[in-house]
Amino acid sequence: LALNTDYVGRVFGPGAPYEVSRVKIAEFANAIGEPSELCRSQEAAQKAGYPDVIAPPTFAIVISMASAGVAQADPGLGLDYSMVVHGEQGFSHERPLHAGDVVVATTTIESVKQAGSLSMLVTSTSIDTVSGEHVCTAKSTIVERGK
Repeated sequence: LALNTDYVGRVFGPGAPYEVSRVKIAEFANAIGEPSELCRSQEAAQKAGYPDVIAPPTFAIVISMASAGVAQADPGLGLDYSMVVHGEQGFSHERPLHAGDVVVATTTIESVKQAGSLSMLVTSTSIDTVSGEHVCTAKSTIVERGK
């Protein structure tokens, strides 16, 4: 079964607020092998002009995956996640996420395309502070393999 094209343009969220913490930033930086002290030392980050430690650019995946997951899990979309492979991921930052940020994510289904037995789903997730400052946009393409 193909994905439901009526979902193109549908918006999910904003979701619950997520508080970015020093601990989560350091754990993520360690997990991906990011050596920068800006991710671990408040003093180093402040010397560089940031209010607190900053997250590696790909940290936004932690926030965007939860939001996009709500869209992907909507039964009406018709996605069989057991048949999904990740196609593409990109981030566009206005500024780095930093410890102390409290953000919400809103996901929009940008497109649904069929290519033979494959269905491609493109989502765009806007990550904004609870006060309305845009921080990052995460764009993701997933591919559902046909059965």
